[in-house]
Amino acid sequence: MMMSQNSTEPNPTPAMGTNINADFLEDKGTTLRQTAGPLRLLAEALGGPMQWAGKLARTGQTLGIMLDNREVRRRLERLRSRGFMTEIPNGWQILFGGLDMLRYFIEPGARDYYQTRGINFSFHQLLRFLDDPVSMIDPVGLLSNRDTIIGHILQVVHANPVYDFQLLEMFEDGLDELERQTRSLLDGTHPRARTIGAIVEDPSYHARLLGYIERYLADRDTPQLRRVAGSARRKKSFVLAEETYGTLPGFMRYASRLPESLPALLRHYASNAEINPRYCDPEIVSQLDLLYSVVNDVRN
Repeated sequence: MMMSQNSTEPNPTPAMGTNINADFLEDKGTTLRQTAGPLRLLAEALGGPMQWAGKLARTGQTLGIMLDNREVRRRLERLRSRGFMTEIPNGWQILFGGLDMLRYFIEPGARDYYQTRGINFSFHQLLRFLDDPVSMIDPVGLLSNRDTIIGHILQVVHANPVYDFQLLEMFEDGLDELERQTRSLLDGTHPRARTIGAIVEDPSYHARLLGYIERYLADRDTPQLRRVAGSARRKKSFVLAEETYGTLPGFMRYASRLPESLPALLRHYASNAEINPRYCDPEIVSQLDLLYSVVNDVRN
């Protein structure tokens, strides 16, 4: 664990403890997302007939995968063979693990971040949905095709993109294609350049992302790229969620510890307003308990 140089805020390392934190501050310059009016942003995110066709195709593919248990199992087995899990959670555990990831990590982290940028959270989610509906209905990502995951990485300034990098290893060419599409977005030849440009609020994000892709392809243990913004990390429960869901192995371990039956999972969902440490990695829980006790002593 590390402390921020400028405050007593926790600045935690990744859950597995193998990487030094590579925090970055967003570029405060302007993009179309920050300068255009709502109607133009809606029109740009919606795109034209070519973009509509792509959205419909990706939606159809995701619905098809949702009904294809063999394909879902194939993807999970490939991820296990790549070392991202030792135990495969059942479908209900993955579903409720994804719901927990949404409510404990993704949604509060995004709200906090967009507030620092002066961006309306609800309107931004609408733009994301118009650009690619599938990226909003499959939070875990297991049902998405390769290009949907890549599009999600390109359209969202991630708190930490490593989860999605790991997820792309479901596909033989996933990471290579991510690099290719990021380069094409930067040179303006990507077919979704205009729609993504209506959403991304950080003008340096894609250049920074490409640098991380190159380092990650050379070394999977390269320091992770984490966004620094807002006050969400003041809460220990949020940092525990970030450390738990921020990597694919961390998420899969969490999901595997959840109750196995639907009735028990429904009770879990109703009774836990914050992430329950019993389902998290014990070493991370202990590290955060120690870190926040030190922080509280400093504040007092």
